[in-house]
Amino acid sequence: MFHQTKKNTVDRDTARVRYARELLRHYRDAKQALDARLLADEEFWKLRHGIYLSDPQDHREQPTSAWLFNSIANRHADMVDAMPTSTCLAREKEDVEDASMLSKIVPAICERCHFQSTYADNAWGKLKHGVAAYGVFWNSALEEGLGDIDVCQIDLRNLYPEPGVRHLQDARNLFYVTMCDREKLERHYRSYREAPESKKMPERTDAADYPCGQDKVTVVDWYYKVPRDDGGYVLHYAKFAGEVLLYASEDDPTYAENGWYRHGQYPFVLDTLYPESDSCYGFGLIRVAKDPQLYIDRMDRNLMEYMDWASRVRFFAKKSAGINEEDFCNLNKRIVDVEGDLTDERLRQITVNGLDDTVIEVKRLKVDELKETTGSRDVSQGSTQNVTAASAILALQEAGKKGSRDAIFTSFRAFEEIVTQMVELIRQFYDQPRCFRIAGEHGKDTYLTYTNEGIREKAVRSGDMTLYRRPAFDIIITAKEKSPTEKQLRNEFAMSLFRDGAFRPENAEQTLMMLEMMDFDGIEKLRAQLETYREKCK
Repeated sequence: MFHQTKKNTVDRDTARVRYARELLRHYRDAKQALDARLLADEEFWKLRHGIYLSDPQDHREQPTSAWLFNSIANRHADMVDAMPTSTCLAREKEDVEDASMLSKIVPAICERCHFQSTYADNAWGKLKHGVAAYGVFWNSALEEGLGDIDVCQIDLRNLYPEPGVRHLQDARNLFYVTMCDREKLERHYRSYREAPESKKMPERTDAADYPCGQDKVTVVDWYYKVPRDDGGYVLHYAKFAGEVLLYASEDDPTYAENGWYRHGQYPFVLDTLYPESDSCYGFGLIRVAKDPQLYIDRMDRNLMEYMDWASRVRFFAKKSAGINEEDFCNLNKRIVDVEGDLTDERLRQITVNGLDDTVIEVKRLKVDELKETTGSRDVSQGSTQNVTAASAILALQEAGKKGSRDAIFTSFRAFEEIVTQMVELIRQFYDQPRCFRIAGEHGKDTYLTYTNEGIREKAVRSGDMTLYRRPAFDIIITAKEKSPTEKQLRNEFAMSLFRDGAFRPENAEQTLMMLEMMDFDGIEKLRAQLETYREKCK
């Protein structure tokens, strides 16, 4: 790469930044279509899509309905009900204790990062645009300078990966653009404070909500992967503003060899709804259902206009009718003056034919099409047609939520990648002891202290050879809480076991045999308790 061939420090830094700026310009140009779609999707979401119903010369009122909005809102509720949480499982026996600690620490970090709110916010973006982005960073300013993991929402308009890659981690370069106060930048970076004004030229940004003015500076975070001799990649990081290089991990002895993050992955995770074969982005419900929504609104506009015509009493009148038009239009006038004889030929009421039922049926079919394509059927929105049993309600709702389950599965897969990066950041940065409060059952909190000593890479002697062992973990993602209907079903299931005598100590042998053929949450805990009861009865 360009930055590896320059020897003079100043010239090399300038060349690196210019190379990165040119690369960013190319990436930005390739992403214009996506940025335009994101803005158009937001107009649909805000019910401002009336501009797409007709040409600018049509000044008629453009009513907009919220069928698509309602579909997205209901799918969002399904995703929030399935808030993910993680469990770490050790691949080797000697790492079981660390896996247990990580299973408690990672949810505590997510709680401190307010991940629940971030997940809910990103769920809107995923459903609307088809993709949402998370950032998994090491923030050295947290914990009073000790540093900690920070998981946050990323604005897609500020993220510029290499165009055409199917998976984000396959990109050779990635840019993340933000805005920073000029005063803050000059205070933290001497290179920017001492740079000539000609090199502080602002970088172009397409974000519409960015404030303009001399107090704001566009800052670019440049992540790039450098090939290693073993076929892998080292992730490096550089920050610049204008043509001023603020920081480069390749120039920092601490990170020059192993990279900015030792896991070698970009600290960004994309959660995609409907994937595309030629892009790491996807598309969402608005792109799928915006045409039916526009047809529905066009029919609503025409129907409302037709009803307006039909509900107004209007007349045909000859120009020589001799009617006082002002008196005729004034409903408070008890007498209307007329010249000559009153005949139907001089004044005739305008009648509008009744509306054909086919028009209403076509609109209903378009509404049904939108519901089907977005998976927002009546049963998935809570309509169970007088069904009251929790098991029957759950069966109906689960049958109507196949699309939601698919979207939740991809979010779980993205969260698995987030947790994997969090574990790697713990492995890299948790050198000092840290204390965590772990919420226990029945309100009994526990406190634990942890460092990365148990999961760091260690040298192991094997005969005359020195091998390096790096503890590995499997990440299991599950829903944090059950929906109210699922909780009620589980309670009914527990009561049925109780009524059938499954919890009686003398029936422990038969109950354990029954549990061998069953599978439900909490079965291992119940099996352990029954084992204890059986031992007491012996």
